[in-house]
Amino acid sequence: MRFLAALRFLTVIRLPWLKETNAEHLKHSAGYFPAVGIVIGLALAVLNWLLGFILPQVVVNVLLLVALVLITGALHLDGFLDTCDGAVSNKTPEERWRIMDDSRAGGFGVIGVACLLLTKYVSLNSIPASLLPATLVLMPLVGRWAMVYAIFAYPYAKPSGLGQAIKPGTTWQKLALATFIALGVAMGWAYWTHLPYFYLTGLALLAVTWLLVIMVAAYLRRKFAGLTGDTYGAINETAEVWVLILVSALAYLGWLS
Repeated sequence: MRFLAALRFLTVIRLPWLKETNAEHLKHSAGYFPAVGIVIGLALAVLNWLLGFILPQVVVNVLLLVALVLITGALHLDGFLDTCDGAVSNKTPEERWRIMDDSRAGGFGVIGVACLLLTKYVSLNSIPASLLPATLVLMPLVGRWAMVYAIFAYPYAKPSGLGQAIKPGTTWQKLALATFIALGVAMGWAYWTHLPYFYLTGLALLAVTWLLVIMVAAYLRRKFAGLTGDTYGAINETAEVWVLILVSALAYLGWLS
């Protein structure tokens, strides 16, 4: 039930036999966030394979990004937008919270989302076809692992909010479970793409992403006096685009040959 609660929370997927999940299941669901990332990634990989029969890859990559937004209900993208609006304002943390809670999109948020999607698209176009299916699985998985780490490691800023429902149940055991899933898939990605020393490559990829998450989370914590549900989404989006950039760079340098 905890996995299904995570699936329902992070995606628009609704299972006929699961009408609703209670707060207790959601509270302890964070350990399964990377597993939800696998589901999302497999859906993208299958879509990439199907569309590849009828469309050029540059068009397929646009549709993959659209599909990612639709599957997640734009949950994390909306958090990234709100975080951009709140982070750039020269105000107190409490005033930044109110800016993020405003349903209207600000200029910085729109620009930030546009830059994010453009970077994702260009990076997808730069990834060799042989690496793309596995990378489509790795990208959402690492993004959701990054959220679990941020939820566990940093204080929640606001007295209430959607993230507050998950924070208390995200223990080190949940982080260990999420890390086990993410590391296993990262190593599997390296093995799938026939990389030498695949066990080290997968570990290194996750470690580099972890360092990025630490920097981004520390910046957001300073801006908002802690993290919020919106900043969790922003961290997910940042980790996703980082994976695409990293794979693109390594492929360009010939290190993934």
